[in-house]
Amino acid sequence: MPPDAGPTIDRPAREPRAEPDDAAAVAGLDALDTPAVRRLVWWRRALAVGLPPLVAFALFGALWQAVWASAITSEVAIPAPAAVGAEIAAVVADGRVWSILWTSISRAFLGFVVALLIATPLGLLVARLRLVRAAIGPLLQGLQSLPSVAWVPAAVLWFGLTDATIYFVVLLGSVPSIANGLVAGIDQIPPILPRVGRVLGARGLAGARHILLPAALPGYLAGCKQGWAFSWRSLMAAEIIAAGPLLGVGLGAYLKEGSDLNNMPGVLAAIALILTVGIGIELVVFRPLERRVLRARGLAPGAG
Repeated sequence: MPPDAGPTIDRPAREPRAEPDDAAAVAGLDALDTPAVRRLVWWRRALAVGLPPLVAFALFGALWQAVWASAITSEVAIPAPAAVGAEIAAVVADGRVWSILWTSISRAFLGFVVALLIATPLGLLVARLRLVRAAIGPLLQGLQSLPSVAWVPAAVLWFGLTDATIYFVVLLGSVPSIANGLVAGIDQIPPILPRVGRVLGARGLAGARHILLPAALPGYLAGCKQGWAFSWRSLMAAEIIAAGPLLGVGLGAYLKEGSDLNNMPGVLAAIALILTVGIGIELVVFRPLERRVLRARGLAPGAG
């Protein structure tokens, strides 16, 4: 080394550039976090959704037939499945069933839509404002646990035997569940998301629309699902108790009619129709929505 040469400095070795094999490995690791969605043809999806309830229904019908054939109880208490089927067929044949179903389903749908319009801003206020939560949060919880049938006598005295009575009971049955579901969904949002939204200018209604509601969608959907169930139950209770000629004949009134006439096949036929509507709404509306939301968040891999 020459005498005037300075000290030798060891420079860190430059990191090797990522080779194609390394990029493939990174892509493979990313793929582990990606939900594997297996799309099925429509008829396989229909079988996967519809076959299990049909099998359960067939088993229940076979058990019912066996109990009836054993004559453990009188036929007045437990009629034959064929008698109930004949009652449903008679209502379908004379066309009365469509009027009955339309009366109840239209009321439930309209009441549920109005409940959504009331419960959504209410849930946002309760979730984001501490004073509002402290004031009415416990009230919402209490209303959710209160049976909606308790409101029917008061609603009859307030509104008489009118549609307002039925819609009032439906709203009180569904609004607390939807609002509480939205509050629970917002409470589970990571705090960083609202902060990022405020930094980006999403405040007030914009923040609720673009940040809070999308992030809280699973909890909100669960609340809507429960709210629909509560509204349907409230509607049946209101139609059974607040029956009158001005209100038309819905499923609840049809059920009460069978009870008043001591017609057990008619009572069970009404119960079967109520169950059919409830199961149909679950399979056709809420289950596909729930699967789509969960799949979008990587929580339902492989769902067809």
